[in-house]
Amino acid sequence: MTAVQANGIAIEYEDTGPRDAPVILLIMGLGMQLVAWPNSFCEGLAARGFRVVRFDNRDAGLSSRMPSVGRLATRTMMMRAFFGLPVRSPYTLDDMAADTVGLLDALAISKAHVVGASMGGMIAQILAIEHPERVKSLTSIMSTSGDRALPGPKGKVLRALIRPRPRSESMAIRRMIEFFRLIGGSRYPPTEAELQAKVARSVRRSYRPDGLTRQLLAIQTAPSRVRALRRVKAPTLVLHGSEDPLIPMAGGENTAANIPGSRLRIVPGMGHFLPETLVPLLVDEIAGHCLEAEDAAQCRVARAAGALP
Repeated sequence: MTAVQANGIAIEYEDTGPRDAPVILLIMGLGMQLVAWPNSFCEGLAARGFRVVRFDNRDAGLSSRMPSVGRLATRTMMMRAFFGLPVRSPYTLDDMAADTVGLLDALAISKAHVVGASMGGMIAQILAIEHPERVKSLTSIMSTSGDRALPGPKGKVLRALIRPRPRSESMAIRRMIEFFRLIGGSRYPPTEAELQAKVARSVRRSYRPDGLTRQLLAIQTAPSRVRALRRVKAPTLVLHGSEDPLIPMAGGENTAANIPGSRLRIVPGMGHFLPETLVPLLVDEIAGHCLEAEDAAQCRVARAAGALP
């Protein structure tokens, strides 16, 4: 892994697969690091003929930590945001989308298949809306359009999400494991060994509870993307679990309903987690979607050159 300067901050990233292959850019969700994308998932996409780039969002992992405004001010902003009152977030999802464009620029990648999970799906949607020339295809996983009328997290999930973050490493590991058990879904539950290994690796690599809160503020203060999504031209796949208690299935359905020509794939029994047992399905769906987009783009080029009727 290595870092580049992008949009004025340091972005840590990892590159897998042939450098001359079509690029799949992976954008992770709230408080999560690039290591939350299973290695087997990245290797599976690379084996299908793609260069896979994953990275730490700002305020997560080994990318730049953003300035703190203090615990009391942050807590006040969170309360105002949850009650729908005006809040000036330290940064926005648009800023995070600009980070992503900066990463593409730094790596000299002109266009990519953009795949985002949860908050990463929101950022990916903004990329497809505001920077269509950089997006070959869009895949939005367990995410939402930001429509305020949609159902939110289940009560116990919301309470677990906003409770104060522990400062000790051992307590952080325990709390994260409890949270992932809560949101995992019935058909693809992670094993205890998988949870222990993934969470311990993540916390020991980097633990930034204050960064997660600032990212949550960026989500809470983001405007609805419903109208803007209707301008998306990139071929779009929307993946969502039927048992997602954090971003309910209606979020994926609404996203797909507002992106012209998109394909919605509801996965029965999937929650808000990417366990190893789900990797083969995800690789098949996403690689297939990206390959279809590559073929369609080649046909358009051939028609423009007069090689096809």
